[in-house]
Amino acid sequence: MAVQNPFFGKREPDPFQPRQPAAAPLGSAALNPGGAQAVQAAQAAASAKAATESVGSKLTVGPNIKLKGVEITDCDTLVVEGTVEATMDSRVIQIAEQGAFRGSAEIDIAEIRGEFNGTLTVRQKLVIFNTGKVSGKIRYGKLVIEEGGQLSGEIDVGTAPVRGATLRGAEATALAA
Repeated sequence: MAVQNPFFGKREPDPFQPRQPAAAPLGSAALNPGGAQAVQAAQAAASAKAATESVGSKLTVGPNIKLKGVEITDCDTLVVEGTVEATMDSRVIQIAEQGAFRGSAEIDIAEIRGEFNGTLTVRQKLVIFNTGKVSGKIRYGKLVIEEGGQLSGEIDVGTAPVRGATLRGAEATALAA
């Protein structure tokens, strides 16, 4: 006798219907003094959710993770704590102290605490912290380097190139100002 296994049978997908809280009648806050607090709490939760959604998509490559040979697109924020070898066009990149990025990136804002090696185009602001090392072909709108931060390679400030420069700490800050 054959037994039909329900786990492998064909099933129709259930239509997803999110739960919606029942709407409170108007004036219920006046009848229930705690109702006004509940409405305020709901509004605060809604605004917090909206703030979280405005952050956009975020990809975190954790410590001891190696991501190699990819193209990263439609990512608002890339956080690199491991190693990434990629091509990317994004809004923000944050490289942690132990993180490393090799490849090419076109970014609005870059915050480098670890290492970047390759082609980097920062449309707005490049920030290199005291533990950061950036090398390769670099182009940026604005530059901030903490004392100890390193920047080397072919560097373009807007449209005025500074070829073959090696800048470190205070030297880079003086030239960027």
